[in-house]
Amino acid sequence: MSAEQPVTSVAPVDRVTDEWTVKRILDWTTEHLKKHGSDSARLDAEILLAHARGCKRIELYTRYDEPLTERQRALMRDLVRRRANAEPVAYLVGFKEFFSLPFKVTPDVLIPRPETETLVLEAVEIAKASTAERLTLLDLCTGSGCIAVAATKATVKFSTTATDMSEPALAIARRNAASIGVVERIEFRHGDLFDALPADSIFDVIVSNPPYVSDGEYETLAPDIRLHEPANALLAGADGMDVLRRIAAEAPQRLNFGGHLLVELDPAQANSFSNMLRPSFRDVRIVKDLAGLPRVVHAMK
Repeated sequence: MSAEQPVTSVAPVDRVTDEWTVKRILDWTTEHLKKHGSDSARLDAEILLAHARGCKRIELYTRYDEPLTERQRALMRDLVRRRANAEPVAYLVGFKEFFSLPFKVTPDVLIPRPETETLVLEAVEIAKASTAERLTLLDLCTGSGCIAVAATKATVKFSTTATDMSEPALAIARRNAASIGVVERIEFRHGDLFDALPADSIFDVIVSNPPYVSDGEYETLAPDIRLHEPANALLAGADGMDVLRRIAAEAPQRLNFGGHLLVELDPAQANSFSNMLRPSFRDVRIVKDLAGLPRVVHAMK
């Protein structure tokens, strides 16, 4: 969303006296959100209307001509107004799908992104290739828990620890682990990166989607992100690499020999971070996401 001026009304929905069917609401909302800068206006409209009606998105198209109730219209008006003011859809409906799993999200946690699934896929492939019955997995900066929970759900091999410096974020992560059925296999610890762990804790796999946005870049982010998502989950100093440097310095001592480090970052940081790791790791490679962008650095000790 590009508009930062508050949108106080979605007046056309209020003024009409004839029926507002599912189709009509979808079409009007799509055009309204386009005007306010959404680059996914139709999808936004579908998700918001399905939420307002308490149904699945596909059901909107099987009930195209049904009118909305007054309660549904009132809820939809509020959702559309807030979305036009750049509130993220995931926060409005309270969840985001990630790795085909539903994750609860609030403004206390970063919204899971599709590109982060690359990190989970790499971790799962490590587990599949291993002959070990059990692997210890550490997820730093867990946030909503999407990486830790999705990876743990995908394979029974992982015994997982997830850390975050935000207690509200950890509460969301625990809730997601419980709802997805893996809470008994994940230990959640509060603290800053490795400081959350006992001094002698070492792991087979370490994964992280840490803050990696520079101070300058932060000012250019879309209002959806800059005005609503937690800044401490995004910002990482003048060049965006403050947390990456800490991970590069501390991760080698926390990995078993033959262990793996997987870190998501900005594509422009991939080469610099890889060079930081090479003195301590025998194999360092860059993994591209589905868009073909360098997204994950995978290092083997």
